[in-house]
Amino acid sequence: MLTPDILHTFRGLLDEAKASGDREPSAMNLSTCDKDGRVHSRIVLLKAIDERGLRFFTNYESAKAAQIAEHAQVALCFHWKQIREGIQVRFEGRATKASEAESDAYFASRPRGSQIGAWASLQSQELPDRETFDARVDHYEKEFADRDVPRPPHWGGYVVEPDRVEFWYGATFRLHERVVHTEAGTHWTSHLLYP
Repeated sequence: MLTPDILHTFRGLLDEAKASGDREPSAMNLSTCDKDGRVHSRIVLLKAIDERGLRFFTNYESAKAAQIAEHAQVALCFHWKQIREGIQVRFEGRATKASEAESDAYFASRPRGSQIGAWASLQSQELPDRETFDARVDHYEKEFADRDVPRPPHWGGYVVEPDRVEFWYGATFRLHERVVHTEAGTHWTSHLLYP
């Protein structure tokens, strides 16, 4: 469980990033590892954070989901270079599927086009040509034309429950400040790192 201090610090920095005009302040790099030890990295969007952890949503049949199923330890990294002298926040921990209710609620809040896309995309599978994907989009637009789009069974959220958090504050001459919080059993410890 994240401490109130960690949550307060992170939310304050995220608010700064939003106020700075960053076009996608909730973008975070997600790193996963497959069964062969190969590390994969991509950008996903933070949709919520609370004491339990950080949430993002995706296709459960995607490559990232397969990697999480094989190796639940993941890393997330935010980088906001336009605030202060640059800020980086790193979270490391275990990813688990969000509840069905949480996935349903978030899916219902998405724009209809994004909902259709969740049905149409066979995420991470080889696509023979763009026309094939466009045809799938058209198919699902017709299928759900007169009703709400339900959440696909293969789509939902993950909660990343961190056990390590690092706040990196950029400074001139690379004299940065690094503050690390580590979960130790039932409590968290904090210390500084050399830049």
